[in-house]
Amino acid sequence: MQKILVIEDTPPVLDLVLSALQSEGFNAIEAEDGRIGVQLAFEHLPDLILCDVLMPGLDGYGVLNELRADATTAATPFIFLAAKTGKEDIRRGMELGADDYLTKPFTARELISAIKVRLERQAIISKKFEDLRCNISYALPHELRTPLNGIMGLSQLLSEPEISFGRDQITEMGQVIYGSSLRLEHLIENYLLYADLELMRAQPKKIRSLAEAPIIQPGTFIPDVAQTKAKQVGRETDLVLEMADGTVQMTPNYLKKIVEELVDNALKFSEAGTHVFVSMSFRDDDFILRVADNGRGMTAEQIANVGAFMQFGRELHEQQGSGLGLAIVRRLAELHGGQFSIESVANQETVAQVKLKRNVPLRHFSPTLYV
Repeated sequence: MQKILVIEDTPPVLDLVLSALQSEGFNAIEAEDGRIGVQLAFEHLPDLILCDVLMPGLDGYGVLNELRADATTAATPFIFLAAKTGKEDIRRGMELGADDYLTKPFTARELISAIKVRLERQAIISKKFEDLRCNISYALPHELRTPLNGIMGLSQLLSEPEISFGRDQITEMGQVIYGSSLRLEHLIENYLLYADLELMRAQPKKIRSLAEAPIIQPGTFIPDVAQTKAKQVGRETDLVLEMADGTVQMTPNYLKKIVEELVDNALKFSEAGTHVFVSMSFRDDDFILRVADNGRGMTAEQIANVGAFMQFGRELHEQQGSGLGLAIVRRLAELHGGQFSIESVANQETVAQVKLKRNVPLRHFSPTLYV
């Protein structure tokens, strides 16, 4: 039975809410003021909280602020029950992390509908986190151990006093150790960036700060980024570049990261000697980046399931990669009000595309969009 905490200091409203919840089979917990409500929230860890705004002592905003500051209640769905719902009040509540506002007076049907919507959304989020946890437990150990084993094994050989190696052998071992170190560093950096981007989704102020990013000319650095990735795997001649003049509003490091991951993915899943095409164009108010390869491709199901630590075809192919790269590209595009898409034909062609507005659209950054 799902638990719902009701923090309300007006007896008639409290009775109405409790009656509606009990009739729907919810386990209702009541608190007559904000301070008691916070205490009961920490004690019972409810599935959802309904809270009045105007209360003596600790008001609804104070309650929400305290709950969002604690890890155990930071993600609990929170709905304000408010007679006062001006734009400034709604904005203040949303900035603190409220999920919804229900204006008094309201009907039992409106109340239950709002509750079910939030609980269903929370269930979806919980499932995604559980899927991510399972994928991490499967993929991350392999991705960490593979380069780490190479580093440890070769360094141990080099440290054995009774074994002597020639200069060429030492050089080759050093190159393998260095390559494994770079792979490990890349995984750690991607993991930290992905975690930071996921946290950003729940922080409207950080999302809105993206609108203050500089205006840049991507054509001045995209070729260098792509060529550097191709050079790392000895495929400089496979790279085909098509650049256009124009500007876009984005932090340079974010755009470089998008290019790096898309080119790295195309090189990883296509054969040496086949072309990887990187094109940049402008259409009306859009900036479009496309990276295409003639590798093994992806199925529609694999494209739909692109996400962190999702790997495809490991049973058929030795695949190095955690899936974080494409997940980071998708998240960066979404946070900037853009789109990331993949089109693929098995064993023929895969085209990854990022489309961004040339100026970051503020209208995309409502606090509820990324809940």
